[in-house]
Amino acid sequence: MVSLHAQTGANVLLIVNRSSPDSKSIGEYYAKRRAVPTRNHCFLEVSPDETIIRAVFDAKIAGPVRHCLQTRGLSESILYLVTTLGVPLRIDGNGGRNGDYAAVDSELTLLYSQIKGANYPLPGPLRNPFFQAVDAKFEHTRFPIYLVTRLAAYDRAGVFRMIDQSLQASNRGKIVIDMLERDQTQGNSWLEAAAKSLPVDRVLLDRTPSVLEGVQDVIAYASWGSNDPSRGSRRFLKFRWLPGSIMTEYVSTNARTFQRPPADWVLGNSWTDTKQHFVGSPQSLTADYLQEGATGASGHVYEPYLTFTPRPDLLLPAYLKGRNLAESYYLAIPGLSWQNVVIGDPLCRLRP
Repeated sequence: MVSLHAQTGANVLLIVNRSSPDSKSIGEYYAKRRAVPTRNHCFLEVSPDETIIRAVFDAKIAGPVRHCLQTRGLSESILYLVTTLGVPLRIDGNGGRNGDYAAVDSELTLLYSQIKGANYPLPGPLRNPFFQAVDAKFEHTRFPIYLVTRLAAYDRAGVFRMIDQSLQASNRGKIVIDMLERDQTQGNSWLEAAAKSLPVDRVLLDRTPSVLEGVQDVIAYASWGSNDPSRGSRRFLKFRWLPGSIMTEYVSTNARTFQRPPADWVLGNSWTDTKQHFVGSPQSLTADYLQEGATGASGHVYEPYLTFTPRPDLLLPAYLKGRNLAESYYLAIPGLSWQNVVIGDPLCRLRP
């Protein structure tokens, strides 16, 4: 496998919202820890609301980021765009497989091609050219996109911890894979394939109806999240996560918000009983895994459909073999201009 170990802060465009104290603080911290050059800092002036309309995205986010890249001569050297807590999260619109709603971060992946003159239709997901490129070097000549990750958690302290842990990451610990019992969907097949492709002595694979809890020294986790009926109302799995640990799950709305739920909120199983909902959904939250100690994560702002969730059989082997966080997630995500969010330092990589 070809993995790039030499990328640095010089390959990152750091996107900071001046209207958000959290965004500014996180941007300053990350820039120092990863030595991101000052010319690679792109400042926005936009309301820090998590949900925005398409016109605001175009004028207040995509336009200024494109301007930063072009006027500073950065469009080729930048591989990764990094948004921060306080930069809007999702674009409102029409739902469904041909909807035009989307994650802000996923839309930003297209900026490289757009700078080169490409135009794309809004409805539905677009093919990710980097999907399944497990042995390929990520470069714009072959893959005309940016890889976009987000530095976000429930608060800035949580993000600082994630950044610090990304610098401490090493290749040790357990890979936890929790399947559904007797489920014949593609999702279960991908989980089983992931387990088979990883070192047998490091994989904890569960095919029973129970949900794995309290596992120590976890470096990677994949499951059905709150779509597993056995999960019940439990928000936290009480894992001990190692520095550099990542997670993914097949959940439609787990990155819908980075607002902290009330302490007494629990997961629900009803879409009709809105008393069980937090920010419009009863489902598990990506930010809970970060709160518990994970260093990187994936999620979705709206319904992505199973086909467009990250493939664990691609993600986990790539990351465990030395790919950085951004490349590992994006080679596992089939579509862009869609609902996917990747949380974490793009440069995070497991050292041998």
